[in-house]
Amino acid sequence: MSLRINDIAPDFTADTTEGEIRFHEWVGEGWAVLFSHPKDFTPICTTELGAMAGLKNEFDKRNAKIVGISVDPVENHIRWKSDIQKATGHAVNYPMIGDSELKVAKLYDMLPASAGATSEGRTAADNQTVRSVFVIGPDKKIKLILTYPMTTGRNFQEILRAIDSIQLTMKFPVSTPADWKPGEDIVIAGSVSDEDARQRFGAFETVLPYLRKAKQPSE
Repeated sequence: MSLRINDIAPDFTADTTEGEIRFHEWVGEGWAVLFSHPKDFTPICTTELGAMAGLKNEFDKRNAKIVGISVDPVENHIRWKSDIQKATGHAVNYPMIGDSELKVAKLYDMLPASAGATSEGRTAADNQTVRSVFVIGPDKKIKLILTYPMTTGRNFQEILRAIDSIQLTMKFPVSTPADWKPGEDIVIAGSVSDEDARQRFGAFETVLPYLRKAKQPSE
């Protein structure tokens, strides 16, 4: 199975550092960010898990829960937590899924079915494709997928920016241009007539017949 934007995020039940979760039930009526790691006690992932812990309040503001996953058992995650705090100054404050049977990694198309049925004996290189971020909306659909190589730490400010854009564009008939940040001008959807655009957004700039910019709407 190959996952794409707007597919229903696969549901699952798994053990975590905060007890068992049923994923869709855990997501509830809000948003979720599922971010995966190829192995515990690896350097770049250690920095990433700490960075996410430091940004948890920002995700909370967006009604977005955080959940990490690594294809190692929960007991390893618990031991890893102290290293994460030591290295980054941030204590992990969200659940971390133990996926020692590789079920979730396969369900989310991060490992092939032929990868086997256990994380035991597997190296980070064996699991290098387990380096994705999935943003999931209240409708349980996948809104964004990003996959990074093991050598490149993820930019979680970009994940926050993308969530801001996705949440805005679900509420209004707009899109956000390249490098957009909250508060900057948006692009009016092509389905909106000029007359309707003036009623909705006030004055707007017609850069091209198909590119109209306006102030970001707030309500």
